[in-house]
Amino acid sequence: MDRGRVIEFLAQIPLLQRLPSLSLRKIAQSVRVKRYENGEYVVREGKTGELIYFILEGQAEISGPADAEKGNYPTVSLKKFDTFGHDEASEGFSLVERTLCLEPLEVDIFRGFTLPGSPSFRQVFGGQFIGQALAAASKTVDCLKLVHSLHALFILAGHNNVPIIYHVHRIHDGKNFATRQVDAQQNGRVIFILLASFQQKVVEEFEHQEVCMPHVPDPETLPNLEELRERRLSDFNIPIREYRNKINSKKFIPWPIEIRSCDAINFSEQSEPRLKYWFKARGKLTADPALHRCVVAYASDLIFGGISLNPHRRRGLKTASLSLDHSIWFHRPVRADDWLLFVMESSSASGGRGLCNGQMFNKSGQLIMSITQEGLIRKAKVAVQNEVPKSKL
Repeated sequence: MDRGRVIEFLAQIPLLQRLPSLSLRKIAQSVRVKRYENGEYVVREGKTGELIYFILEGQAEISGPADAEKGNYPTVSLKKFDTFGHDEASEGFSLVERTLCLEPLEVDIFRGFTLPGSPSFRQVFGGQFIGQALAAASKTVDCLKLVHSLHALFILAGHNNVPIIYHVHRIHDGKNFATRQVDAQQNGRVIFILLASFQQKVVEEFEHQEVCMPHVPDPETLPNLEELRERRLSDFNIPIREYRNKINSKKFIPWPIEIRSCDAINFSEQSEPRLKYWFKARGKLTADPALHRCVVAYASDLIFGGISLNPHRRRGLKTASLSLDHSIWFHRPVRADDWLLFVMESSSASGGRGLCNGQMFNKSGQLIMSITQEGLIRKAKVAVQNEVPKSKL
């Protein structure tokens, strides 16, 4: 068995999936592969094994003193990448990491949940679909390969109280690239599709960056969204008493992503179709580079599509926006627990759809990601008083 297959096998074990790729490579170098024939034993009864044993596939008979008196020796049939149990993310870790920790149900099938405290928009947050589907795809590729591009299609709204089943299709596995398609399902219906391409790290050859990060204040000097909310609630110069009462009546739960905007955010007045804000994950994240790409993919849908409505907003006008499709290209390594600048603008809106383009920079000014999204934008439907309900039959 070649070393690549050993690394691929180790990457399927939940206990090892959070290790950085370098650690898995070192473990793989220490693995000794042995083929057992019928009648051979791994560890003899009464003896203590000196190593950790991973069984790839086949059949095994397990016997022990407790069963010896009854003569009941259970036989288990093992399949490739069988796993037992699920290593849940610790409560000390970030909410977004726990959201991206999926439950394996079968080979290439995972289950995700909307955890309490997640962003709620009456339906499953689009970034949750992107992040969880990418996490599912990442668990099925060689750990030395990282996602370099993804394309997502939103089909139906998801229900927050229903688990999401992610089915990964292994489209291609090559030496340097791998391709995965992920179908997200609820109640037996596909509601979201993600196509992701993974690339093994290559030696740096050609590199250039024409775009420059704009001059903006440091994130440490800016208030976060929670502080801005408190200021607005205590600012009695705002003439709309109903606005303050409405906001006060809602239970406020901070997002798992901290945002510090460089521009004024006002969803009730007309403004330019562009925005710049710093963001990073709240709490502790493990060091797995695949996780950090899943986290920034999760965060890339926050506020993004709504900027195409900015030129059309006015006081009293209720609007709605929904993501239709979403694409990301990863250019350089990223840390989701360090500040990243998200620069976005909407270049066009027509036909009830708005197109948004975005770029993410690290604090050193390196371009980390490019993002494009098209979303549905429209006036919100207003319920008509005394309207006779229509039959649903």
